[in-house]
Amino acid sequence: MGAVPSREETAVTLTDHVSRRVGRLVMPRRNPLVGFIPFGAAVLDLAVVALATAIALFGRSHLSFFSGAGDVYSDLSVAGPLLALGWLAVIRLMGGYEADVFGAGTDEYRRMLNAGLITCGLTGVACYMAKFSLSRGFFLLLFAVGIPSLILGRWLLRRLVHVLRSRGRLQQRVLIAGSAAHVDEIAGVLRRESWLGYDVVGALTPARDVSFETPSGIPVLGNADDVSTMREVDLVFFAGGTDTSAKQMRKIVWDLEQHDVAMVVAPSVTDTSSDRVSVRPVGGLPLMHIKPPTWSEASRVGKRTFDLLGAAVLLVVFSPVFLVSAAWIALHDRGPVFFRQTRTGRDAEEFTCLKFRTMVVDAEARLAALHAETGHTDGLFKMKDDPRITSPGQVLRRFSLDELPQLVNVLRGTMSLVGPRPPLPHEVADYDGDVVRRLHVRPGMTGLWQVSGRSDLSWEDTVRLDLYYVDNWSMLQDLAILFRTAGAVLGSRGAY
Repeated sequence: MGAVPSREETAVTLTDHVSRRVGRLVMPRRNPLVGFIPFGAAVLDLAVVALATAIALFGRSHLSFFSGAGDVYSDLSVAGPLLALGWLAVIRLMGGYEADVFGAGTDEYRRMLNAGLITCGLTGVACYMAKFSLSRGFFLLLFAVGIPSLILGRWLLRRLVHVLRSRGRLQQRVLIAGSAAHVDEIAGVLRRESWLGYDVVGALTPARDVSFETPSGIPVLGNADDVSTMREVDLVFFAGGTDTSAKQMRKIVWDLEQHDVAMVVAPSVTDTSSDRVSVRPVGGLPLMHIKPPTWSEASRVGKRTFDLLGAAVLLVVFSPVFLVSAAWIALHDRGPVFFRQTRTGRDAEEFTCLKFRTMVVDAEARLAALHAETGHTDGLFKMKDDPRITSPGQVLRRFSLDELPQLVNVLRGTMSLVGPRPPLPHEVADYDGDVVRRLHVRPGMTGLWQVSGRSDLSWEDTVRLDLYYVDNWSMLQDLAILFRTAGAVLGSRGAY
């Protein structure tokens, strides 16, 4: 057995290791396409405004309900270009082209909406003050078409950026400074959300942590005090456990500024929406304020009214599909059309959840054998190519049509259109710790779990998404989930 190396020898070995690692970082530091995202957004916005202007001109000239004298084209020969450039200038002043607004969050859309409304107001005031006879029909059409079109354009640009980032393009090289545990926690989030475009190339840990890599395998490139010397990256994340004072942090910001390296301080707060977070400087000290979870707001009249109206409309729209599905199931094996199962709803109250029957009549009797065959122990049981699924059931499950009867549950008030997945009573009995928070709101026909992968998700990811929904509920989020559900259903990802 060899001698155990001393701490000094270990430090020397680590220094050599870090030198080799850092040497590998000497390569083109930044993907040149990253800097073109704001420029591309500006070009896109200009094209959208030009298109909206053309549509407004055409509509004002050809729609019968717009009447009045005046040559709209001659009036806008000068005002039109000024209006378009002014709109882009307002977007710029509202921060619509800042690099940190692209790719995530609702702030980008909020800025585009505010810029459009401000441009609308300024245009009206300017025309009044200058006594310029701008066509009211043109004015109405321009902003009615232009504002939604600009937001849609940014949404399409975001989808493109996400696809490119998920494929390894438009990546930013990232170092994470902090204790090994904090580094792995932040790196896990960045790896899971690959569409953010962060490529974690290494870690910087405190001097007391002598290691070649973190437990998750991220290479340690040096000491946390050496942050200012790391020039071959785009971004440095500061996680917890660095023992860095406020004075040292300010000095690091100055040093990184010289090398065009951005810095992000990642607090030990995860799964919290931006709407609940605000930063308020007090005496030069930025304090992060976190609002309480918003789950109680999901039980108010507004969401319930939306559920009632939405469920009623969907029942009418899908009534032909409802009838055809019921007839197909009944004629296939002469068994019952509906599958009734006891589920647990808000405040742990049990209810009967309705679905179209997609399995053989004795499916529950075969469940124990499948558990033993697959080694399933806890959580919701799902398996691909389940032998109990009937031929009608395969089609119904692929497009989530088997869940249409749950619209009746929504009308009854036991479920919502959007919410956590309705758990089985035996699952609830096994809940531990914070998982019980899922029962604070009504379960939903769809939710973050469905638009994020459905049955392809692990039990841990399903719980995490449900808890995020409960703690960060908003009506805007519900609308976004409903919109994304259509894509998830048509794509059939995770449906089996």
